[in-house]
Amino acid sequence: MSALTQIAHDAKRYWGYPENWIKHWHDELTISSDFVNTNDVYVLVSEDEVRGFYALVVRKDKAELEHLWVAPKYIGTGVGKELFLHAMQRAGAGNVSELQISSDPNAEGFYQKMGAHRIGEVRADMDDKPRTVPRLAVTPKSRES
Repeated sequence: MSALTQIAHDAKRYWGYPENWIKHWHDELTISSDFVNTNDVYVLVSEDEVRGFYALVVRKDKAELEHLWVAPKYIGTGVGKELFLHAMQRAGAGNVSELQISSDPNAEGFYQKMGAHRIGEVRADMDDKPRTVPRLAVTPKSRES
């Protein structure tokens, strides 16, 4: 799990956030064995190197894309798209009617390009200042008419 945690931390740092914010997010960026054992976690490995991963948390007919992280040196190379499309396939195969995402603001454009649309915002205050992150949703392909 340490390789996944390292990718999550490195990918968050890629966006230039201050280190005190990274420390604040430590727990939510840490991928524990308990989390992996109780959720669907998929890892993209190529040439013996972990390039990215995602976690799909399914509750009845809804799912949350809990994590989707790409190792910084692979951002912009199609790894994120491949992971997202795989997540959509898995969600569709599981009869999920909607996949929701609380997105990093820097990743919102990526998710919109992949077909997600904004359904709201989630409060994510930092340093005692108001901050929000986009809340997105997308319908898995097998569920669309």
